[in-house]
Amino acid sequence: MARDDNGAEQFSLFDVGADNESDPTPEPDQPQPPTPDTDTSVDADITGPDSTEIAESDGEDVGEAPPQALRPWESLPITGDADGHALIVTADATYTPSGTRLTGPVDSIEKLDKLLHWAALTPHGLTAQVWFVGIDSCARLGWTIDPGSEDDTDDLEQLRQHAASELTEAITTTLPTLISAGWELRGNPGFVVHLTRKVGKATQMVDLILEPYVWTYWNKDFGWGNRVGDMGILGNPTAGTYLPDDDLPAARELGRRLAWSVAHLGTLPGPTPARTGAAILDKIRRERLRTSKGIVVTTAGPMPPIDGAPRGDFEPAAGWSRVPDTDDLDDATALVTIDQRAAYLASAGMLSFGYGRVRNLVGADAASAAFADKPAFGIWRVTLPAAAQYALPEKLPLPHPAMLDDQPVRTWVTTVSLEGLCAPIADGGMGVDVDDLDVTEAWVYEEQGRALDKWAKVLREARAVAVESDDVAMKRFLGACYKGYVGRMVNPDLWTATRMQHHHQPLWRAAIMAHCRWRGRRVAMRIARETGRWPIRTMTDSWVYLVGEGQHIADDSDALGKMTLEKQVELTDEMILSFAAAETTHEVRLAIAAAYGSQDEED
Repeated sequence: MARDDNGAEQFSLFDVGADNESDPTPEPDQPQPPTPDTDTSVDADITGPDSTEIAESDGEDVGEAPPQALRPWESLPITGDADGHALIVTADATYTPSGTRLTGPVDSIEKLDKLLHWAALTPHGLTAQVWFVGIDSCARLGWTIDPGSEDDTDDLEQLRQHAASELTEAITTTLPTLISAGWELRGNPGFVVHLTRKVGKATQMVDLILEPYVWTYWNKDFGWGNRVGDMGILGNPTAGTYLPDDDLPAARELGRRLAWSVAHLGTLPGPTPARTGAAILDKIRRERLRTSKGIVVTTAGPMPPIDGAPRGDFEPAAGWSRVPDTDDLDDATALVTIDQRAAYLASAGMLSFGYGRVRNLVGADAASAAFADKPAFGIWRVTLPAAAQYALPEKLPLPHPAMLDDQPVRTWVTTVSLEGLCAPIADGGMGVDVDDLDVTEAWVYEEQGRALDKWAKVLREARAVAVESDDVAMKRFLGACYKGYVGRMVNPDLWTATRMQHHHQPLWRAAIMAHCRWRGRRVAMRIARETGRWPIRTMTDSWVYLVGEGQHIADDSDALGKMTLEKQVELTDEMILSFAAAETTHEVRLAIAAAYGSQDEED
């Protein structure tokens, strides 16, 4: 039993649940996992940094703790999937993800150090995690900022940068105690604080994740440009899937989500959705290295040194609209938007990607390689013919976003687009021969295979669980994981660590984008044959139609990549008049937005 500065008796953290006759004192360099308080001893408190061993019980009667303090969310199934790998800290207590209360408040850096030593959390796919839930849990350690109000600035990005800088400073000033206790800081602290320390010959790594400050970090995962996006496992405030406002319900829900991630994805969630996607692939990669079975990608696949590279996305997503004519409006009763179900995930699982060595082919060698029955994965320098000389559907976008009506265009395309351009018009292609594309150069990979098939399978099966159980939060989280990961493939700055460089695969992303675009065109041609209806707008993987009574254009299949009904509204006379009066594509987008009652189509 210890005493505080006022002489009051206090229990060491390690008194909790200790059975000193059966559990020997752990070696200092081999910390043992925590034992939850499941008996009737007093609620534990974290004492000073010198209490590093299991204390002897003096047998004193300390009374009973309220039962709800031991497992405050007993209504949840008790699952230990994330226990031992993560902790949740609120202003009043710390908990295992399954809901066992471990200690009282962590209100000093010394107590935080002791908690980290005692808990001895182990990684699971990703580094072990301690989640701080609620602003007060951070304030107890001095991690508070005053970022100002977004109502007082026109530059939200400047406000975010100011807040992030303040947070880094606030955390940095409190860390000397941890540093002197043997912890090292990896990178600059922010809403995630990466800690590491030596434990004998091993290295312990822990990430402290500050839930109230997740918004101070920006990347395309979080969609700061749209004010609020999917914040990983924490959810999306706009969609109503963010954690509850009150600390205890928030801790309960976070615990459920952490356990769900470990159970269905095989990893703790990353601090961003893209990092979770990478962790899933890395776990598969480690297993394949261990068993020597399956494709293992060990190097990055950077963009080859090419002239005339397209600006922006190598294979842009579709973005197009047209002014409807009288045939489109005739007998139209509804405005419908269909969308490919988990489009990126579907394409990632079925495509064969190149990896390893890449070869440059020029002239006749490049043209010969393009004539192969199944051209190798890579990119090709082609001439897109002027579209007007071909009998292409007038009510579809041109087969490739770089194509023009009145003149040829010299550009680079992926193998997916090379094959798409040569596909029959009835299947969404252009119906050209390879000769018509005048291939003069290529960069192709000597090895290729379905490197993302298992990754897609894990995410697909997890998504099926979320859909079946109507778990909207986890379904959205999974969507953010694969979209974020595919989006991040293009940027080498996001994968600078040596062990992460194999995630830099811009041509994989380009192939996935192209595959989704060509699949959409193929579906549009089928719908036109079956219903006579043509789209008036396409945005990435969505297609907007004016349809007649009883016309159903979505797919019946639940398979990924199939078209699902995203939006539908019955047309009023006023809506029909708006479409009939539209003279520009901008006015068409405004009419679609007005019909759906949103601003989405204007963006």
